[in-house]
Amino acid sequence: MSKSLEKEFEYYLENQDEFVRRYKGKILVIKNRKVIGSYNTELEAVEKTSEKEELGTFLVQKCEPGKDSYTQTFHSRVGFV
Repeated sequence: MSKSLEKEFEYYLENQDEFVRRYKGKILVIKNRKVIGSYNTELEAVEKTSEKEELGTFLVQKCEPGKDSYTQTFHSRVGFV
């Protein structure tokens, strides 16, 4: 995540419980520590927001409860010879 969006992500984390009550299941767009939009899909969020805001200046975040909504784990297989 770029340094410029860290404050937006921190804002999401600070307010996650409230956002879940209000926007559960939606895709939020956050800029300048404010929710500037909520959408049904990530694609819609990016397309609509980029009409007015420059790409890379806003955070797109799925609004779900818990840590799993913003944490991804990737597994890979390692072959032994």
